Amino acid sequence: MLISELLSQDQAIDHSLAQALRTHKPDYADCALETLPDKGLAHHHVRIVGTGMIARIPKQSQLNLSAQDNLHYQATAFKRASRGGHAPKLIDIMPPGPSLPRGALLVQEIIGSTPCLPTDIGAISQAMASFHNLPLPAEAQRAPLRHSADPLRDMFDEISLQAAFLDQAGLSPISLQEIRYGLRTLARCCEANARPPTHLISFDTHPGNFLITSDHRAILVDLEKARYSYPSFDLAHATLYTSTTWDTDTYAELTQESVLSAYIAWEDAMDTAMAQAHRGWHGPLRLAMWLWSITWCAKWRLLSQQESTESAAEDWSYQLSSESLITHVRGRVDHYLSEEVVHRVWTECQTLEEAL
Repeated sequence: MLISELLSQDQAIDHSLAQALRTHKPDYADCALETLPDKGLAHHHVRIVGTGMIARIPKQSQLNLSAQDNLHYQATAFKRASRGGHAPKLIDIMPPGPSLPRGALLVQEIIGSTPCLPTDIGAISQAMASFHNLPLPAEAQRAPLRHSADPLRDMFDEISLQAAFLDQAGLSPISLQEIRYGLRTLARCCEANARPPTHLISFDTHPGNFLITSDHRAILVDLEKARYSYPSFDLAHATLYTSTTWDTDTYAELTQESVLSAYIAWEDAMDTAMAQAHRGWHGPLRLAMWLWSITWCAKWRLLSQQESTESAAEDWSYQLSSESLITHVRGRVDHYLSEEVVHRVWTECQTLEEAL
């Protein structure tokens, strides 16, 4: 019987990391390891005690990248976003190997508490602005991060791929009607020539991905999906109902006033001309971000039931995460796909568009 079969999940993760450290980072081979609670579908996180480092060990690649490309992508995202002072610094890359088939990143450990909403929404907006305000590299220098000549069309195409799962996901006819109307609305938006400016964005800014430091700075600790696109996607992801109620530690149902305050705080932290250039886009791109989220829910509902395979880059199988995490995600997905919540968020997007 394999050693991994005799260990709990946390023990198995620690054992694999310890083996990799002995090979690639022998100075840390004798450090105590502390596996953090399993809260994400894409990574395990392990504290290397006394070093100020966290090991991010991929379970899969949400961008469907090979193990090596996934590490390179994420390493670049941490390097670039941390220049704004509101993301952990990259310390090292541990390549894929026998003990860690997908490798790991070693990043700066952030000491902080989970955000409390709506109190900390302004700090989160300032954190997002810290990388939105970074200079835009020349197009040839944006790789390996996702970049497109038309990020809006790229987003629509991404949503459309996920929308292929809607018919099999058990939604009510009314919910399907509202979602498909939203898709047609976004398609019409894509047909227009106008576009907002492009910036470095996270694309995964739900409040559970932030920590609040003792000096009340918000730090975004997850950057695996960063890309060059539109800040309105981040602002939406940070304030949509499907984001603020995702993580039990940061659960909040924001009022319209709180949502608007997040956008105002972001504008105050941005270069004035840049902030003005995005007005008029917050509403349409908020709808787009919700459509991405709700179609992802349909996709996860179906793909999570599949067997995990080590050869798959993108792998949503429930087998990769703890039973408690899968139970939580399944409950959230069921809730967000319910007729009541689809209608609620669809109506909110319509109501907020004019105010934004």
